[in-house]
Amino acid sequence: LELREGEVVGIFGLVGAGRTELLKLLFGARRATGGVVLFEGRPLRLADPRDAIRAGIVLCPEDRRAEGIIPVRPVMENLNLAAHKRLAPVGVISPTRERLHAAALVEQLDVKTPSLRQLLMHLSGGNQQKVVFGRWLATEPKVLLLDEPTRGIDVGARSELYGIIQRLASKGVAVLMASSDLPEVLGLSDRVLVMNEGRLAGELARAEATPAVVMKLALPA
Repeated sequence: LELREGEVVGIFGLVGAGRTELLKLLFGARRATGGVVLFEGRPLRLADPRDAIRAGIVLCPEDRRAEGIIPVRPVMENLNLAAHKRLAPVGVISPTRERLHAAALVEQLDVKTPSLRQLLMHLSGGNQQKVVFGRWLATEPKVLLLDEPTRGIDVGARSELYGIIQRLASKGVAVLMASSDLPEVLGLSDRVLVMNEGRLAGELARAEATPAVVMKLALPA
């Protein structure tokens, strides 16, 4: 598959198609048994997620409570998890800088929280997901990997998250989004990749990607 700057590419597949495994592989959280990942024209070694993050590749995982956030810690701490280099250029984190950075992200993403010190577990699913997005914005990512970005989120928060995704793409971020929600994939994607039993079964331009065509490719032969 190929991913270009400033586009949203959707990955659709049924349970067991390998969507999550693919995204984790591209984030360095799973080891590849073959093939090559090329990034900006050069082979990229992904021994672990640190290699991906250094290259500008970040992941919002499917299970955000288990893998994407620290629910029992405050909103501010979760937002600043990936910003230590920016907040502590000489090795000491400034509390003022930490607070201002988190407050700016809360405003930018419209995170609804009574306080920066509110435990993240007490926020709605949509606001928790906004915090996951916000955490990665500090790294100025080049590639954003999204696994089921709106699962368990209400309609209003979904619309807000869609807006965030489109704004990031408009700024040049390449977005690779895996979702089991077909209308979501069709509505957001510039191109659609269909996976079937661990393999790419087809690639469709937006105009070609109708529900019938996508489902035909997704269903086992």
